[in-house]
Parts: sequence; structure tokens; C-alpha cells
Amino acid sequence: MNKKGFKKLEEMNLLDDFLFGSMVAYPEIGKRFVKILLRTIFGREFRQLSVTAQKVYYGADRDLHGARLDVYLEPEENSGERVTVYDIEPDLKDRNSDIRALPRRMRFYHGKIAARSLDSGTDYDKLKNVVIIMIVPYDPFGLNRMIYTVKNKCVEVPDMEYEDGASTLFLYTKGTEGIPNEAIKQLLRYMENTTYENAVNEDLREMHRMVETVKRDPEVDGMRIQLVEDVIMLSEEKNSLTEEKIKLTEENARMAEENVKMTEENARMAEENVKMTEENARMAEEKVKITEENARMAEENVKITEENARIAEENVKITEENARMAEELIKLREELARRDAVEKQTAND
Repeated sequence: MNKKGFKKLEEMNLLDDFLFGSMVAYPEIGKRFVKILLRTIFGREFRQLSVTAQKVYYGADRDLHGARLDVYLEPEENSGERVTVYDIEPDLKDRNSDIRALPRRMRFYHGKIAARSLDSGTDYDKLKNVVIIMIVPYDPFGLNRMIYTVKNKCVEVPDMEYEDGASTLFLYTKGTEGIPNEAIKQLLRYMENTTYENAVNEDLREMHRMVETVKRDPEVDGMRIQLVEDVIMLSEEKNSLTEEKIKLTEENARMAEENVKMTEENARMAEENVKMTEENARMAEEKVKITEENARMAEENVKITEENARIAEENVKITEENARMAEELIKLREELARRDAVEKQTAND
């Protein structure tokens, strides 16, 4: 962003936040300027006013949030009337999204002003009236009306009195329907195009002299230059932050992609683990079967060993019996031989 995109002070109109805010805050001009505005809009004098310009910074860049001006006005407490806060704001935010959000933006403004104007512990009956006046070069509701007055009401009984002290006026500079009087029409035309040619009545000519005084003030122009530099710096910081955000987004996307890959790898490993667990379970089952088979075979071996021992024992007995029988046979043979010898001897004799 560079300074070429900003209006010079002499090129500004009263719908530009900076010039409008400078008019309100300018010593010996601000209160008179506001009185002319209110008198023209409401058709009556406002004698006791306390004017305070409350701002974050003037909206040299409409895209920066917070670039708005609050003009906070209220009658003196001893005026005998209920205190009313008038919040006057020019607005150039004509993007569709901004226009759609305008009612909710007004709800937010009402809440903020009401919260500021009620001291802690004060009765709600002492809550100040709040009138927000938006001066805009676009039609906020598409009905081509110069003035839209918005108040809360009962949906079921529209005529029922319901006074909560909150109202909002939208003044459309180009509206051709519902023009209350020529003075308001001339005021809005002058605010949109702040030139001497459009200062067509005495109030506007006085206002134009105020505008010229403010525009010729080098301190005001210095504030504008400083503001432009501040906004450029903020914009550069915003761009830098945007670049950082893009880098972080890209890094987050890369990390997210890595996380996806890691998740897929973890899923694959988990699947492998499941397979390995199933295989281990199968092998364990096979091992149990082998162990059971080994136990069965060992039991069989024990039985075979026992049977072999029994057979061996039987064999020992048979061997012993055979030995005994052999011994008996030897004895028998010896007896027979002896008898043969006796018989032979007898025969010889």
C-alpha cells in the first residue's frame, strides 16, 4: 500500500471519517457543527450539548476493522429532559456483506453505548436514550428512501406502545422517497460532495466556512499524514502477518499431509500387527497341539516302557526256567548215562 490510494485533506468530503471527525473534535467549531447537523435533521434546536469524539482511529482504510468514529453527545444533566445520547456516523462501507451486516452492527453499537451510559448500580429507568444516526451514500434497504427510522416494537401488536429509548436513523444521501424537507436533502448532498457550490443555504455556508478552516489547518493535515503513515504501517504489518499466516497454513498443510501418511503407515503397521498376532495365535495353538501330542506320545512311551519291563521280567523268568530245565535235563542225561552204564555192567557180568 502507498500514499497514492489516500485522499488529500482538500479532496475529502464530510462523509469521509477523517474530515468528519476532525470537524467534531476541532476547538470552537465542533459543537456548532454538531448543532447545525442535529437542528437540520430533527428540525429543532439543541441548546445544551456535551460533545465528545470517541474513536479508535479514523477510517482511512475501510478494510481495517475498528476504523470508525463515535460522536457521543448528550444534553446537560440539569436540562430537565431525559438524557439522550446521539451517535452520528458517516459510513462508506458499501460492500454487500457490510450492508447485510448493518442491522447487527447497529445492535452492537446500541449495546456498547447503553453499557457506557449506565453506571454500575444505577436503576434501569435512568438508562439514557440512544439515537444512532448513520449517514450513508448507499441505500441500506433498497427502498430508495432518504430516511429510514428504526425502532423496536411488538410484532403481534405493532401499535402497542413500546419505548425502550433506542432508535436508529439511516440517512441515504441519494434517496428520493420520503424526503422530510429541502434542508435535509441539501445537507446530505453537501455532506456527500462538500463543495462551495453545494452550500446552498446559510447553515451550509457557515458549515463550509468551518470545513475550510479545518482543511487549512496544518496540524489537521499533519494528523492526516500521520494517520496515512500509520495505516500504511498497519497494512504492511497486516500483509506481513498474512504472509506468515500463508506460510503457517502451508506448513500446517504439509504437516497434515505427513500426519495422513503417518496415520496410513500406522494403520498398515497395525494391520501387520493384527496379522502377526493372528499368526502367533495360530502357532500357539499348533504348539499346544504339539505339546498335547508329545504328552500323549510320552504317555504311550511310558506304557511301552512298562510293557517292555514286564516282558523283560517275563523273559528273565523264562530264562531262569530254561536254565532250571536245562539243569534238570543235564541231571536227567547224567542219570540215563549212569543207568546205561549200570545196565552195561550188569550185562557184562
